Amino acid sequence: MSALKIFIVEDDAWFGELLKHHLSLNPDYQLHLYKTAKDCLSNLHLTPDIICVDFGLPDMNGDMLLERIREYSKNIPVIVISGQEDISIAVNFLKSGARDYIIKDENTKDMLWNSILKISENIDLKKEVKELKEQLEQKFSFEKTIIGKSDVLKEIFILVEKALNSSINVSITGETGTGKEVIAKAIHYNSERKKKPFVAVNMAAIPTELIESELFGYEKGAFTGAQSRRIGKFEEANGGTIFLDEIAELNLSVQSKILRVLQEKEIVRVGSNESIKIDARLITATHRNLAGEVKKGKFREDLFYRIIGLPIDLPPLRNRGNDVLILAKHFVAEFSKENKIKTISISNEAKDKLLKYNYPGNVRELKSLLDLACVLSNGIEITENDLRFSNVRSDAMFTSEEKTLKEYTNEIISFFLKKYNQDVLEVAKKLDVGKSTIYNLLQKREISIN
Repeated sequence: MSALKIFIVEDDAWFGELLKHHLSLNPDYQLHLYKTAKDCLSNLHLTPDIICVDFGLPDMNGDMLLERIREYSKNIPVIVISGQEDISIAVNFLKSGARDYIIKDENTKDMLWNSILKISENIDLKKEVKELKEQLEQKFSFEKTIIGKSDVLKEIFILVEKALNSSINVSITGETGTGKEVIAKAIHYNSERKKKPFVAVNMAAIPTELIESELFGYEKGAFTGAQSRRIGKFEEANGGTIFLDEIAELNLSVQSKILRVLQEKEIVRVGSNESIKIDARLITATHRNLAGEVKKGKFREDLFYRIIGLPIDLPPLRNRGNDVLILAKHFVAEFSKENKIKTISISNEAKDKLLKYNYPGNVRELKSLLDLACVLSNGIEITENDLRFSNVRSDAMFTSEEKTLKEYTNEIISFFLKKYNQDVLEVAKKLDVGKSTIYNLLQKREISIN
């Protein structure tokens, strides 16, 4: 932690040196002593962390100096030291933004020490929070979040970039494990709202009877067990982004309440009649076909059009070609770094095996697979024998999302094209279809060889 920079503004030379000497006993403090308000103001560019000012300076009284400091920056804590014991003067200073008011007497230096100690703890906490936010923003920069070079992923890049330039709602679809929350965080932490909260809520994980109080909060006594007021997720995300994952799992009653929030831009806590204005960007995600859910009567059409905004459909990993190897290399490097070992390589045989697998669990499954492979390896290279596919699902091609026969057919042809290195003739032979059929699908961009 860097030294805490403290300005002492005191025209009494002896008393100023006393305070400076006393505070200098803490090696983490960097002291600057000034005799006039003018000297203090002319050195504000040195960015002090705390300023201690005497109430009665020769060129400017304390309240005027406090005002000038706060005009420069409202974030610099100011401690006023004064011989005035009138309580109304102290109250006025505190109302004007002073952090503390200390009377000049035999206890001044100790009172000042304690006051600075409390303020410094708060400053350290703020710095820590700022550093964590910066680390989070860096963690979710595009280069580190959206990894891959396939054509289908480039299209996602374009859509995400467009999402950054406005506050339009974003709806993310894709199979489980494709990285929907990762995309949502990338949008938030690269947008103008990045300094505000990102609040993620998995709708499928909350019991139906608790969803309303979880999203909108409640007042003390609203129901049995409500012993104090609780802020809801929408209110918590005010100014930032709220991410509602698995939104298709909501029942129609809760859907209508969310619709009202989006229309009115306000929430009402359970047990209250007071409306609270909300400014939170909405990002939703689901592995289901929402339009299909609307047709089945399971999802409100009016809510569908409210949340759809900018739709982003994440491709399954099996449709991303060589992105599998790019991601594999990234996950292995990440594992090696976290475990403080030399980066493990991947053998050519292991790479071939990785490319031939279907990944029903998508990116999430690939990461788990590579973490295990690193553990099973000799610490130098991952071989094909180190890759242990779980085979949890025998219906890997048949995902939880129902598709048309045409969609399944295109998916099967795409899979075999990747498996046989884009050899159309070989795939046509294996699947017993005409090569012209495959070429026509490629020309129409209904299937991809990337």
